[in-house]
Amino acid sequence: MNLFGRKTYQGNARHWPGLFTATAVFFGYVYLPILVLIALSFNENRTVTVWTGFSLDWYRVAFENRDIIRAATNSLIIASIASVTATVFSTLAAIRMASSDRFRGKQAINAAIALPITIPEIVPAVATLMFFASLGFTLGLGTVIIGHIVFCIPFAYLPIRARLEGMDPRIAEAAGDLYANPVRAFWHVTLPQLLPGILSGLVLAFIISLDDFVTTFFLGGAGSTTLPIYIFGLVRTGVTPEVNAISSLMLLLSLALVSLSLFLGRDQGRNAGLG
Repeated sequence: MNLFGRKTYQGNARHWPGLFTATAVFFGYVYLPILVLIALSFNENRTVTVWTGFSLDWYRVAFENRDIIRAATNSLIIASIASVTATVFSTLAAIRMASSDRFRGKQAINAAIALPITIPEIVPAVATLMFFASLGFTLGLGTVIIGHIVFCIPFAYLPIRARLEGMDPRIAEAAGDLYANPVRAFWHVTLPQLLPGILSGLVLAFIISLDDFVTTFFLGGAGSTTLPIYIFGLVRTGVTPEVNAISSLMLLLSLALVSLSLFLGRDQGRNAGLG
């Protein structure tokens, strides 16, 4: 109580007046449109706003559409190559940056690696487009893959770096004391402990690449249409239950991958705590 007899709320934010209402409004604003989209994807009527009955026909139409299958194939190819390549580069960078020796510019390099996360995605997309144009590259699947690799590196780097910082360096030193050379110590000691972080970074990079629109829009060419680009083209002519069905499937896949990434991150945190 304060001097005026009014109850004060200190320490525990759950007791702040109006917080529950504000939180409910926030989550409703964010997630209610998504739930409506999923529900309307089962509408048998082609007019999205008029519900006439439950149907799975639009999912069947989506799976039978060759353009959608081609776009989904491109998305999976780009995301697979970009995520694996970005994870390899990120692992090498994280191992070097987590080393005990200090060198000039180490903090600046760490900041530069994480910079693409903090700046608008359109900035590196336009810069990469200008770079390819100056070299005379033809835009297509290859340029999109390169752009996605660059954009995905910081997303794969952060979980790997976090895992390395949670590891006990004395374990690798003990392997050296047992006459293991640096290569054998890495493969048999460091890598098994680092694997959860690598997998978490790989899944996160795959999600980012799979759902990316801006980089693909600027760097794509003929034959490089991905699912986000294809959905954007459909929406420009009007929202249909087919668009809702495709979006719902992408949402389901993204949720599954995010859950996997969170599970791997929780598992690596538990293992670090046990260590």
